Amino acid sequence: MSSDRLIEKADHSKMERPVVVRGPSVVGDFRLHEFSSRIYRNTRMLRVWLPPDYEAPENAARHYPVFYLNDGQNLFDPATAFAGVEWRVDETADRLIREGKISPLIIVGIDNTGAERIKEFLPYRSFSPPVLRPQGKRYPDFLMSEVMPFVYERYRIARGPENTALGGSSLGALISLYTVMDRPGTFSRLLLESPSLFVSNRRILKYSRYFRQWPEKIFVAIGSREAGREDKDRQVVEDVRELQRIMHHAGLGDDQLRVRIDIGAGHNEAEWGKRFPEAVSFLFGK
Repeated sequence: MSSDRLIEKADHSKMERPVVVRGPSVVGDFRLHEFSSRIYRNTRMLRVWLPPDYEAPENAARHYPVFYLNDGQNLFDPATAFAGVEWRVDETADRLIREGKISPLIIVGIDNTGAERIKEFLPYRSFSPPVLRPQGKRYPDFLMSEVMPFVYERYRIARGPENTALGGSSLGALISLYTVMDRPGTFSRLLLESPSLFVSNRRILKYSRYFRQWPEKIFVAIGSREAGREDKDRQVVEDVRELQRIMHHAGLGDDQLRVRIDIGAGHNEAEWGKRFPEAVSFLFGK
């Protein structure tokens, strides 16, 4: 955590109060919660960003939509982001809300746990990457039985699928896609950035073909140079095209599904951050 920020410390032992983070790298009301999971038997941070005027007296009874995003440490702060590059989620959301382009919302970044990230995000056994004991099938329970109740108890979250969104990038997108299919009717919005559809011989695509209860709005994006090899680059783009065809076949129109093939873009936080304004505007635009 960078030294140029003032951190107001609170009592972590009971996890009743957050750490409030202020400084030049954070825009808005940003809070950290230390969160212990019984399902995964580990501890991580939840990063909660609140919309402008959340604490204003006139909004005391107002409840807000919530957007859960995986790999939370990469979203808000270069001090914690992979390779020091963040998505700038706080800057983007604050600007678009103040400009009246998206509805005010709460954004919850769910940190990964480093060495356990791949296991937690893989729902199937895999040889590339090599994971023979994946834990991803526990993720929907982790999210819905642990993370979501924790957030509901502490913040004014609007209930119902119409107010609940999920997303992530790479393997974080894969587990997001798996979760919306495993728990149909829970999420009305979905963000898939550079989803790792190739895992386990594209098993997630095979599963997708039989699914019908898709979220009302879905944003999917992929770069044309993500794999670093021409044949693999073509394949990851074709995988996204295949997912697009599956979703169209299930009845999603262009007003519900936006697919972005980003020519020349690679597989990294900088590209995902560049596309986040378009993604959140599509998903939460007025």
